[in-house]
Formats: sequence, C-alpha cells, structure tokens
Amino acid sequence: MNCNNSNSSIQVPQTFHLIQLIVYIPVFLFGILFNALAFWVFCCKLPKWTETRVYMINLMIADCCLLFTLPFKAFSHNQMQPRDNKCLALEASYFINRHVSIYIITITAVDRYIAIMYPLKSMTLRSPFKAAVTSGFLWLLTISSVCLAVELEEQKNSGICFEKSSTEPSKVTLAFTIWGFFIPLIILSFCSIQIIKKLVRKKKTNPHEEKQIQKAIYIVSTNMAVFIICFLPVNIGHIVRFILDSTSTSCPVIYKATIICFHTPANHKMPSLRKLKHRMVCFPRKRNCYMWENTVCTPLPSPTKMSEFMENLFPWKIIHLV
Repeated sequence: MNCNNSNSSIQVPQTFHLIQLIVYIPVFLFGILFNALAFWVFCCKLPKWTETRVYMINLMIADCCLLFTLPFKAFSHNQMQPRDNKCLALEASYFINRHVSIYIITITAVDRYIAIMYPLKSMTLRSPFKAAVTSGFLWLLTISSVCLAVELEEQKNSGICFEKSSTEPSKVTLAFTIWGFFIPLIILSFCSIQIIKKLVRKKKTNPHEEKQIQKAIYIVSTNMAVFIICFLPVNIGHIVRFILDSTSTSCPVIYKATIICFHTPANHKMPSLRKLKHRMVCFPRKRNCYMWENTVCTPLPSPTKMSEFMENLFPWKIIHLV
C-alpha cells in the first residue's frame, strides 16, 4: 500500500490487481456455468411454483448481474479508471446485486424457519405470491439504499473506480456493513441453528425419513457455511478499514520505512542496520512527521518531508523507501 501524504490518499499496489484478476476469472466462468444450470433446473424442471423457487430465481438474477460487473470491475482497477458517472453506475450495480443476494439468502432462511417451526401458521404466512412481493420489496429497498448512499458520499468524482482512496472514515460503508451483512448474518444464524435443533430432536419413524432429515440438516448447514465464507471476509475488511481510518494515523497504523537502495558517499561508512535506533516513520492525519524510536512514536518539532528527515537522520542518501 502506497501512502501519499500530501493529499491523504491511499493507492492499492499492482500486485493486488493481479491477484484480483486471477480470482475473478474462475469465479466469473464457474459462476456463469452454475447459474445457467440452476436457471435450467428451477425454470424448466420443477413442476409447480413454490416459495423456495421464487427466492432462488431472484437469487440467481442477482448473482448473474453481480457476475457481469466483475469484468468491468477488474478492467477499471487495472486501467485506473476515474470515478465518473459510468463508474458510479457500475459500482451501484455491483453493490445492489451483492446486497440483494445477502437479503434473499436471509429471507429464504426465515421462510424455511417459519415452515419448520410453525407448520400450521406457515400455511397462511407463506405463498409464492407473498414470496414474489417480498423479493420485489427487497429489490426496491436495496436499490433505494444504494442510490441514497451514492448521494451521501462526498467523493463522487474523485479517486479511482471501485477504490476508496480517501483516508476519511466512511459512515455510509459502516452502516451498509452492519445493516447489509451483520444483521442478516445474525438472523440467518439464528434461523439455521433453530432449524437444525428442531430436526435433530425430531423422532425418526423409518430410515427414509431419517435420511430426509439428515439431508435437510446438511442443506441448512451448507447454506450457512457458504454465506459466511463468501461474505464475511470482505465485510470484516470494511470494519478494519473503518477502524484504521478512524484512528489518528493515515495509511497503515504505522508506516514502516524499509530502505531498498542506498548511495553511500566515499567519505561515509554505512553502519549496520541492526544498530539503527530509528527504524520507522509514521504519518498522522495532520501531516506531521513522526519518528518511531524504541516502540514509542515521538512527534518531530515541525512538519518535515520524509526525504529531508531521513537525509538528516542518516549519513547517506536514501534512494527509495516503501
């Protein structure tokens, strides 16, 4: 991660873009393949419409729309596309479909919970039509929320597309992380755990019923595990980024200055790096230069450029620092 102290911005290294491209290609190809297969099963093979069928079709639509934004996302990263109106539309599409997927998976778990825990009440609470209305409401809610978030964010036409270059903490991102993932995660986990407990306690009258119960437990457990694996890492990343942006330091919490290349004058003997007491320099939000010495971050008397400070500190010229 490169730190630009003059404009308080962060630039993502090129290695990240390469790793992202390597991950996106198989995700895109396998995602299209499996979603096409799922469309064929749910649209052509099932005889009647059920609540699960309605939710699954909405989930597949959201997943496919999300997959089609990945090539544009990778292209924008690699080409360093500016955050213009076209980029905002792609970002909105990406986040809308990601959060719709989260909400649909969560509401499917709630629907399954009602059907198993309250079988009699579920006959009036559940229907394919109500599932379609609920799905439509989730689409409208997510689209409205993302559009509102775009209006609230103050960095519409600055930075790189799909990247947060500012070091200012984003309360909008925090709100979306909490309401768009962690609350659905709590709901999904509660419903799934209660369903599994209910199925485990259920009396088995014959081997066929026992096999069906084990299959249902496996489906519920797998659904919860896949949800956590797919969405938890990126949302933890949002929380960590918000915490780092909210602290007094910009870029990393401590920006380690690693000497890459030196030009040593003939009349100076370069000492061993192990003997150096000053190994780190950190930059707080107010752009003052700090000196890291013996695990204590001490402010310098006045704001100083990093290159000037390092040249005065060491008797050789620093060519490059990361």
